[in-house]
Amino acid sequence: MKISRRIEKVKESPTLAITAKAKEMKQKGDDVVSFGAGEPDFDTPPHIKSAAIKAIEGGFTKYTASSGIPELKKAICEKFRDDNGLAYESSQIVVSCGAKHSLYNIFQVICDEGDEVIIPSPYWVSYTEMVRLAGGVPVILDTKQADGFKVKPDALKKAVTKKTVAFILNSPSNPTGCIYNRSDLESIADILIDNKITVISDEIYEKLIYDGEKHVSFASLGKEAYGLTFTVNGVSKAYSMTGWRIGYLAAPTKELSAAVGRLQDHSTSNPVSFAQKSAVEALKGDQRCVEQMAAEFKKRRDYMVERINSMKNISCVKPRGAFYLFCDISKTKMGSFDFSKKLLEETKVAVIPGEPFGWDTHIRLSFATGMDEIKKGLDRLDNWLKALK
Repeated sequence: MKISRRIEKVKESPTLAITAKAKEMKQKGDDVVSFGAGEPDFDTPPHIKSAAIKAIEGGFTKYTASSGIPELKKAICEKFRDDNGLAYESSQIVVSCGAKHSLYNIFQVICDEGDEVIIPSPYWVSYTEMVRLAGGVPVILDTKQADGFKVKPDALKKAVTKKTVAFILNSPSNPTGCIYNRSDLESIADILIDNKITVISDEIYEKLIYDGEKHVSFASLGKEAYGLTFTVNGVSKAYSMTGWRIGYLAAPTKELSAAVGRLQDHSTSNPVSFAQKSAVEALKGDQRCVEQMAAEFKKRRDYMVERINSMKNISCVKPRGAFYLFCDISKTKMGSFDFSKKLLEETKVAVIPGEPFGWDTHIRLSFATGMDEIKKGLDRLDNWLKALK
């Protein structure tokens, strides 16, 4: 049976593939330490799980409106108002099966064949593939580690062409953990506004910020920025709800949210009904669980950064957000896939190659795993690097 040319062009997700490989090895009895996970290791907080149980026992298991239940849309609007200083109506909100789904929907709605989407590098691996699936062309905009992996205005200006329709902003970033402050955003806003470029602001790691940094939503810069921006978020990372698959977007106009809604009508229909009830509880309930997880992530980050930077032929910049270290392995003279494969085979430590993120000189390590595992894995990495010829 033939496979479409469109799908033939799509690459496998290396993060999912390596995480699956590590799990497979563990199931066979191998003592694998995995730094691959893109999800918190904490359980979903009890009050959130209880909301789902209550919904199920109350019979809330049928179809809902495909763009989400009114109660959740209202909670999302209140979250945007209170956390981000953004005013949205429920009609501008579309709830989807995870923030990844929200992003996929946006590209399908705004891209025509040959339209260009600017993607700063390093980038989350799915951005390029989602753009290609929508018929668009990913335009990779390289950043520099010396600039904190942030886009500079001159570089952005050069990347814009007549075919440019969108710019992806991911702050805090996967894989680098970089954060764009208000000044950073203002420095690129005029270029995007002058060229009427849609901004897709992926803010899924918003709650996982350290060292007193403050999250700023691009849409909050002013009326013109708001009018160009899709703001994307979800409950997966902040509330340890990755498997619940609830994400959402806020569109700048009702017409755009309606277009996304039409697409969802004919694809997934509604996100899981009782998971939506739990998302309401996540957004409106006790937020101490988020603060506790973020505090633990910070401890792990600080430990890992100190350890990594004391090792031979590897280094990293301290991330300001998310839960990843993006480590420079260029001194080993190995490509990221070879490095990762050799490390897994010889020490049973799983890391993610940087090449699919656009940087073959780096690897990504997640600190969304327990401290005992982190110490064990870093001990193995340290010894392996010392012995590496």
